[in-house]
Amino acid sequence: MLNFKGRQISIFPRRYGFFPYIFLIYILFPIYYLMSETRLKQVIGYGMVCLFLVTYRQLYFAAERLSFSTWLALQLLIIFIFSMFYNLNFLFLGFFPANFIGWYKDKRMFKWGIISLIFVELVPLCYHLIFSKLDISTKELLYFVPFLIIMFISPYGIRSMNKRMELEKQLDQANQQIKELVKREERLRIARDLHDTLGHTLSLLTLKSQLVQRLTAIDPERARIEAKEMEVTSRAALKQVRELVSDMRAATIAEELLQIQQFLKAAGIDYHYNGEDDFAEISPFTQNIMSLCLREAATNVVKHSRAKNCFISIYRTSDHFKVIIKDDGIGMADHHSYGNGLNGIKERLDLIDGTLFLFNHNGTVLEMTVPIIQKAEKEGAAL
Repeated sequence: MLNFKGRQISIFPRRYGFFPYIFLIYILFPIYYLMSETRLKQVIGYGMVCLFLVTYRQLYFAAERLSFSTWLALQLLIIFIFSMFYNLNFLFLGFFPANFIGWYKDKRMFKWGIISLIFVELVPLCYHLIFSKLDISTKELLYFVPFLIIMFISPYGIRSMNKRMELEKQLDQANQQIKELVKREERLRIARDLHDTLGHTLSLLTLKSQLVQRLTAIDPERARIEAKEMEVTSRAALKQVRELVSDMRAATIAEELLQIQQFLKAAGIDYHYNGEDDFAEISPFTQNIMSLCLREAATNVVKHSRAKNCFISIYRTSDHFKVIIKDDGIGMADHHSYGNGLNGIKERLDLIDGTLFLFNHNGTVLEMTVPIIQKAEKEGAAL
């Protein structure tokens, strides 16, 4: 990093570390070979070395730009001139462009880069073998062969390494996106759980507080009893919050039905149940989903229906469980429009491939269908 009139100028991009500087050591070899050349040829040679250094630097900054191929072609041209008209040992400068050819992501450009490198390396070698007066022995020729093979193979290795690094980068980005999505989904889950677990409790507290206000003047004793029940309900709500935060346990259908019965009773709505009483064959996860859906449906009955009775039926068919929640209230004005509660039910049922159907029939009827996951037969029974 250089400072020029208060501005910092980078010789090479920082992200490559010391690697570009290490390669500069090999520039000492062409400088050494040029020391034996005649004056004019030597000056031109040093000028090309300086231009070669410029191409080397610019290639690091021009990665993935249109100018990258231009600088690479200029570098290959300098190596070609050196190898043809100066010294055959300048062929070893081919390791510089071999590194940059491996940076090509486009398969066609990579192929043309390899072809250009092979041309720049083999044409001068063949020229000196056939037309030059240089006496190159078989031993000296074999000296070049292994280096040329490594040079021609190295772009493939570098390209493979760069692709792996790019994939790792994309994987890190994908993992970061997954983390963000998980966080977002967790926020939605917490919001939904708060709505499902506390919504009906707070609705109950609101109803009881209104009742207490009316009873205070006409029936103080009844008002005191209702206030006591409000305290019990608020403590239950606090317990629900603690269970939600700690995620201590999942709700079961049987337990939820008991809570709904108490909830409806407190709201002055008669509870009627008909159907299954054994839910052991339903997985805990599915029971938890169904319980939360039942809770939200009961909350909607209390808040919106103005009903006197609520009927809940759960029964099994050959391939699914059907849950029906019906009230004798005012019905829904627009059953095609779902609020947050019904949307929450639908989203939860989607997790277990369940369906939601809502319609009016002497009140509101909510039907949920949950498929039965057939358990595998006991070992050996299928054979």
